[in-house]
Amino acid sequence: MSTGQHHPTVRPAAGEDIDDLQALARRTIDLCYRGFLGDEAVGRFIDSGASDAHVKSHLEQGGVHCLRQGDRIVGLTILDGPTVDLIMVDPDHHRRGLGRLLLQHAEETLLAQYSTIRLETFADNARAKSLYEACGWVRWELEGEGPTRFEYTKNREQLRAARVWSGNVCPVDYGA
Repeated sequence: MSTGQHHPTVRPAAGEDIDDLQALARRTIDLCYRGFLGDEAVGRFIDSGASDAHVKSHLEQGGVHCLRQGDRIVGLTILDGPTVDLIMVDPDHHRRGLGRLLLQHAEETLLAQYSTIRLETFADNARAKSLYEACGWVRWELEGEGPTRFEYTKNREQLRAARVWSGNVCPVDYGA
């Protein structure tokens, strides 16, 4: 049976997931980030071990969630305070609603603790920007050196309004 026939589930990542999570991050960066960061920057980030170290440090802090489909990890999020630090879906599983599922899980997890949450993406990351904007996140341009980046924010009221508008009353009370 193919993994596409299994219902995806999101759960906190465990220590034994480290190799799969790091491989997923390296593969996604390698295949999806070259178009807006360039070959040299992507190669340097992966080859330096920075990608692996980032996943490992957050896993040790308990902020990583993995998306499983069947017996494979096909996506991950890193949550750091009120920030969605990283959200990735295996490139072979793009365009199946899995990014939206991960983002919704991150929103619900963080908005249970924080009134406003945030994330960042590169200005040239068209797929990510499209997802965030379709999910009701508000965009702000960040100033700084390096590639242009956008910050997106969302708050409890925006989430409530989106759920009520779509006919899906929010099952969780996020407080005031």
